[in-house]
Amino acid sequence: MTHTVVLVGLGATGLAMAESLLRRTDVTVVGAADKNPAVVGADLGTLAGLEARAVTVVDDPALLPGADLAIVATTSDLNLVVDTLVPLLERGYNVMSICEELSYPWSSHPEIARRLDETAKAHGVTVLGTGANPGVLMDTLPLLLTTLTQRAERVVIRRRTNMSRYGAILSKFGLGLTPAQFDDAQAVGKVVGHYGFEQAISALGAGLGWPLDAIEVGRVSPAIVSETVRTGEHIVIEPGEIAAVTHAARGTLDGRAVIDLEIMFGFFDGSDPVGAGDDYRIEGSDQVIELSSPAGFESFVSTIAAAVNVATAVVEAPSGFLSMGDLPVARIASKGAHLATARAPRD
Repeated sequence: MTHTVVLVGLGATGLAMAESLLRRTDVTVVGAADKNPAVVGADLGTLAGLEARAVTVVDDPALLPGADLAIVATTSDLNLVVDTLVPLLERGYNVMSICEELSYPWSSHPEIARRLDETAKAHGVTVLGTGANPGVLMDTLPLLLTTLTQRAERVVIRRRTNMSRYGAILSKFGLGLTPAQFDDAQAVGKVVGHYGFEQAISALGAGLGWPLDAIEVGRVSPAIVSETVRTGEHIVIEPGEIAAVTHAARGTLDGRAVIDLEIMFGFFDGSDPVGAGDDYRIEGSDQVIELSSPAGFESFVSTIAAAVNVATAVVEAPSGFLSMGDLPVARIASKGAHLATARAPRD
């Protein structure tokens, strides 16, 4: 069965999702919305680097046609995105978003979580937050790994992730600023680091049955000041500007850090003492489980994959507010067989 999809938000991530979804055979994209005047009125296929698809971008989600699923890629802040999500649910869309704080907001935003759950159930639809992190890499994946020990006692994750393919979200990390500019921006709340630590820790703790005492999120801090020019897809980092930052958080139980997470976000090159990579350590009562990815899980690619692979599972899931851990593994696994050959734009 082919499901219909609309997209809300066509930044770098939203367009990458559009390009993938337009090439799939298990979904049909029937609408897209974005407030950017530069894309309103354009054909979505053309914007995504494919041939025209007769899908014209509108400036308001209220103008979108009916569909089985709405995918929202606008902001990391759940307080801001909730007013986009609720009207979509009320119109009968199943809704999926890569808003990091939507992944598991039952502790961080309990009133919003209840509102979304009640609205979704009242209209017989599903709402889900997904993405690479949170969504998979610091919650669902380590939760799955704990299956291999009878009693998990501690989870430690260290990620060093390449951010060179991202666009607007880079500002919240302070990448490309001088150290002085970073300090000023952080002081006024413009540099906040990673959204989603609290949600990932909450989801992992809940899945393990750990009644956590507290979740502590540290301040993001500069890790590498570049001595070279580093070119990403959307910005260039000059010498003297910050090329990588570190952000960490932990969940405590009985005063002990049982979930210990740290991420370095950066534009890495060969002159750096570290590079992209991911390391997992599950300390169990009967064995220690370690998983390493020397090159790291590429965050941009992984986010796109998580979103498009989960799309049909959201439509077919029970109504209400669900998390990635609520979905069967077989339903969210790669559906590459549904990815058709890319079609190039016509001359």
